[in-house]
Amino acid sequence: MSKKKRRLKAAKRVKAGNGRSLKAFHWWQMLSRSLFYLPVIKEDGRQAVFAVDVPYWEQFFSSNADKGKAHLYFDGKHCAESKLPAVFPVDGGWIEVQSTVFGLKRCHFVTDEGAEYQLTPDERSTEGRRARLDRGHPALGRWIRIISLIMVIIPIVLAAPQIIDIVTHIPPVAERFGTFNSPIALSKWFNMALGLCAAAGSIERATRLKWSAFLDGNL
Repeated sequence: MSKKKRRLKAAKRVKAGNGRSLKAFHWWQMLSRSLFYLPVIKEDGRQAVFAVDVPYWEQFFSSNADKGKAHLYFDGKHCAESKLPAVFPVDGGWIEVQSTVFGLKRCHFVTDEGAEYQLTPDERSTEGRRARLDRGHPALGRWIRIISLIMVIIPIVLAAPQIIDIVTHIPPVAERFGTFNSPIALSKWFNMALGLCAAAGSIERATRLKWSAFLDGNL
């Protein structure tokens, strides 16, 4: 399905808002909410702000972890909402919002011409604090990015041969493709620790809206 068709399909899920006011972000919501902003200029020259609010608790209570809702505010008033992944049509383009079990992988404004701009996270949010760390301590931020990547890659490398071993010993698979004996055999507890390590790495990557189908999509 083309990007245009996906956008049109997602845009059909958009519902009108109820006009409620946008609530301020609080520190205790860092793991349960994301809030991003898009400043725009009105026709009269005044600046206005779109805000995208994603409460993760709606995902936790959904039967599908990729669901939940994104809420769009304009100048502090609730103007639209949509199930995730969400596409909100706005003047000059769309605001696209996509999530994972670890956080957001996309919260971008896409212009009619195809240019893309990531929205600005609230300074008090996890994403905002992570961005501030990168600005104030670029070297530290770079090391954290490297470590989080390693935390994701190593568990995948160690888990892959074990998974192949298990799958190829399933009788129908073994009959057709033969079996594979993994040279790596780790304990259940060690594999669980690797899973937690990979999850932590993906959470850090989500704070930067970094997502890879191969790396983060495998968790």
